Order: sequence, then structure tokens, then C-alpha cells
Amino acid sequence: MAATPDFNDRMLSLGLARVSEAAAIASAGWVGRGDEKAADQAAVNAMRDQLNKLDIAGVVVIGEGERDEAPMLFIGEEVGTQNGPAVDIALDPLEGTTLTAKDMPNALTVIAMGPRGSMLHAPDVYMDKLAVGPGFRTGVVTMDMSPSERVSALAAAKGVSTHDITVCVLERPRHEDMIAEIRTTGAAIRLITDGDVAGIIHCAESEKTGIDMYMGSGGAPEGVLAAAALKCMGGQIFGRLIFRNDDEKGRAKKAGITNLDRVYTRDDMVTGDVIFAATGVTDGSILPGIRREPGYLTTETILMRSKTGSVRRMIYRNPVK
Repeated sequence: MAATPDFNDRMLSLGLARVSEAAAIASAGWVGRGDEKAADQAAVNAMRDQLNKLDIAGVVVIGEGERDEAPMLFIGEEVGTQNGPAVDIALDPLEGTTLTAKDMPNALTVIAMGPRGSMLHAPDVYMDKLAVGPGFRTGVVTMDMSPSERVSALAAAKGVSTHDITVCVLERPRHEDMIAEIRTTGAAIRLITDGDVAGIIHCAESEKTGIDMYMGSGGAPEGVLAAAALKCMGGQIFGRLIFRNDDEKGRAKKAGITNLDRVYTRDDMVTGDVIFAATGVTDGSILPGIRREPGYLTTETILMRSKTGSVRRMIYRNPVK
């Protein structure tokens, strides 16, 4: 019996960038067209086609949804040629479908890959999230702290006033009380309409983005994708699953989760070395969007490896017929 091929993150990383680029290019024609479903479907089709060209035995662990909800790139779907290393894949073919449809900032295509068993199989439920960038002691902020205590603790760790802290929050009615409490500290709040993977990545590049911390609830699958990015860039993320009914608790048990109250750290969500790629679809603070010029589409992709901590930015000028 042949030995199982090793996960060669260096060789696979360029292939992963191509997957992300293909999804972005496919969604380019739907930017500003008002059709979220068509934009998402175009990205899904392109991402799947490119994934199936990679020499991997891949399984989608974070995808478009359960098999009965998503015809392609569903959770559990096998991708790749099946001739290669066994890998887990977490993806969001278009993170920010609404952002794309409305031509608003920070729409991305996102994908992460690691050895089989290295990523949390997060059910499609909400997750309460808290994230900060690199350079702080472990647990400088915790899930047990109130929002205002988190701001005060981070400000103390940075040696600045709470007025110098900026918190990124998803703009939703469920966050109104949290936003009001954060504002009592004098901290600034960057509200985003969608795309909390980008919101969390912002913490890892605080000097560039001006964002120090992310907090609030959003999709659990996006939490795992963000954890993969922070595994490469540095930083801390904590997540606790939120269950609104018995059906959602059943989804968690189906995914093998027994402790429903557990607080997951970054390294709980992503246990092994990963590679991560994201391509800008619309202009954002992490990546520029797709550029059109006669005969060409130009994309920019950020490609990261946790093993080396390397962050590479790649510009791809693609002739279009």
C-alpha cells in the first residue's frame, strides 16, 4: 500500500491562489448588478472547477451549506483529483454577496486548506466572536469580559487611552446594546454591513486598517475561515457557538460537537499548518477590487502560509476574450 502523500503547503499555495483568483474573476461581471445569487453561483462554479484540477484528496469542511441546501461545494463534498494529500478545505466563494451585488467595499473570495482533520467542522449556526491582532499576551481579552472591559483591557495592553481603540462590529439590530456599551468607553466603532472574515483580518493589520479589535456574532463557518487567516498573520480569535433552537443543536452534534458551551481559540479551530488565499472583488481595506481595462481583468490576491508566517501579494493580469 502506497504511503499517503504529505501536505506540501509550499507547492499547493500557488494552486490555492489560482482557485481564489478564478472565483473572483467569475464574479466580476456581477459587481453592482443587484443579483446576489448569480454572483455567488458564478464564484462557486469557478472555484469548484479550479479545485478539481488540484492533485489533492480534498474534503470541504466549511462550505456553502449542508448537502441538501447547496448543490456544489457543500459540506462533505470531495474535491480535487483524489491523487494527492488528504486535506480539509474551508471556503467562501464570495464573502460578501450583498457587497458584490451593490458594489460596496470589501467583497472577497476566500479559501483555506490544511491537512485532513486540521479544521473545526463548524455547523452552519451563529458564533459569538472576539478577535485582536498579533503582539499581545494570550488572553489579553476574553469572552468572559463585558464589551467595555475588553476595550479597557486592550487599551491598557497597548498603553493608550480607550479613546484610541477602534472596534469593528457587524451592523445588526442584535448588536445595538453591545455598540452602546462600547461607546461608553469612548472607543470608536467601524460598522460593517457584511463580510466579517474581512472584519477580523483587519485586526491583524491594525496599522494599515486602523482596527484594533473585532467583536460580535456572525456565521460560525466564517469564524473558522478567519481563524485560518489569523493562524498565518498572527493574532487571537475566540468563538462560542450560539444555538437558537434544537435543530441547530442537532447540527452541532452531527458535526461531532458535544460541548455546546465551549470557547474555541484560534488553535482549537485550526489545529495544523494551513495556507490561506483571498482575492479582492470590490475595493477594500485589505485588497483592491477587480480592475477592468480593454482586453484585461486584473486581480490582487493575498496568499499566506502559517508554517512560515509568509504573506505574499500577487497581481494577476488576465486577458479576457
